Amino acid sequence: MEKNFKMVAKTFFGFEDILAKEVQQLGGQDVQKGTRVVTFFGDKGFMYKANLSLRTALKILKPIKGFKVFNERSLYDGISSIDWSFFMNEKQTFVVDVTLYSEVFNNSQFVALKSKDAIVDQFREKTGVRPSIDKDFPDLRIHIHLDRDQCTVSLDTSGDSLHHRGYRSATNIAPINEVLAAGMLILSGWNGTSHFLDPMCGSGTILAEAAMIACNIPANINRKEFAFEKWNDWDNDLFDQIIDSLMKKTREFHYTIKGYDKAPSAVRKAQDNIQNANLDDYVTIEQKDFFDSEKQTEGPLHMVFNPPYGERLDIDMERFYREIGDTFKQSYPNTQAWFITANLEALKFVGLKPSRKIKLFNGKLEARLLKYDIYEGSKRTKFQNREEE
Repeated sequence: MEKNFKMVAKTFFGFEDILAKEVQQLGGQDVQKGTRVVTFFGDKGFMYKANLSLRTALKILKPIKGFKVFNERSLYDGISSIDWSFFMNEKQTFVVDVTLYSEVFNNSQFVALKSKDAIVDQFREKTGVRPSIDKDFPDLRIHIHLDRDQCTVSLDTSGDSLHHRGYRSATNIAPINEVLAAGMLILSGWNGTSHFLDPMCGSGTILAEAAMIACNIPANINRKEFAFEKWNDWDNDLFDQIIDSLMKKTREFHYTIKGYDKAPSAVRKAQDNIQNANLDDYVTIEQKDFFDSEKQTEGPLHMVFNPPYGERLDIDMERFYREIGDTFKQSYPNTQAWFITANLEALKFVGLKPSRKIKLFNGKLEARLLKYDIYEGSKRTKFQNREEE
C-alpha cells in the first residue's frame, strides 16, 4: 500500500477555513491551515480525488524537497541534489514556476532560469541529452517557493489552475472566477435545500457551481486534463475508480436553480456553459432585468450574485445599488440575498444593513461578500409576530 505524502492546496484569501473543511470531509489527514494554503496528507488516490473534488482549491502541490538558500550557488546545489530521473527522463519536457517572498532574490525569472539550469545540467551529465522546456504543455510542472531563505520544491499535480473547470467556453466582460464563485456559495451556506436565484448571472458560473454543490457533483469532473496524468506513476485504472466512487455519491435536487440576465448575449453564453457542464436538467436561465422582476417561488429563496462594480462596466453606481436594495425590499420577501462587490462606497446606497460582511479578494480588488436578510413585511413585524406566538 502506498504511503501518505504531504500536499499543499493553494486558495484565495478568506477561503482557508472552508477549504480545510472540504479536505477533512474528503478524508485528508493532518489538515493544517496557513495563509492562502491548506496542507494535508494522503496517498496517490487521494491526490486524484482532491484535484477532482475540491471546490475552493486553486492548485495542489506535492512538496519533494526543502532546503536553505543563501545565494545563487546554494539554489543551484539544492535543485541539483534532487534526482530528477525519478520524475522524468531526458526526452520529456518541463517548466519551472516560481513564487518569491525573499530578500535573497528579487527576480522570479532568474530563480526559474537557475533552477532550470540545474535540472538540465544533471541530465546532460548523466545521459548526454538535455530535456526541453515547454511552457504550454510540459510533461512535468515544477514549483519553486522561496520564503525568505527557505526553498521548497514541489511538483504541481494540477497543471492549469483548478478554476479552469472545463465547462466555460464563453465568457462576458467581467466573468467571476469559478473557485471564487464556489467559495462564495459555501460561505453563504448554500447546500441545495431551497430554491436558488442568480439575478445577474452573466456567463452562468455561479449557477453552475451552485448546481454542482446541490447535487454533490465533483467540481472538476468536466476538466480535460490534470498535470499528474503525464507523470511516470500515472495510474489510469485508479483514476477511473476514484471517478466512479465520487459519481456514486451524487444526489438528487428537488428545488429550482434560476438565472436572469437582461443581455440576450449573456443568456446565450450562460446556457452554453450550463449545457457544457451537463447541468441543464437543473438550471434554467431567462432574459430578464432583475429590477423588473419579483420572487416566483414559495418558501425561502437563496440568492447569490456578482453585480457590476464599475471597474469594467460603465454604469451609474449610486442609482444601480439603490435599485438593488429597492428590489430586495419590494419584490423578494423571505429571501437570503448575498452579493460580492469591490465598490465599497456604493454599498451605502443599498438602503439596507447587511447582517454579515466577509472580506474577500476578486482578483486584486479588495471586496466584501454581503448578506441581506429580506423578511416578509418589515423586520420589526417579523419579530413582533414571533413574540405574540
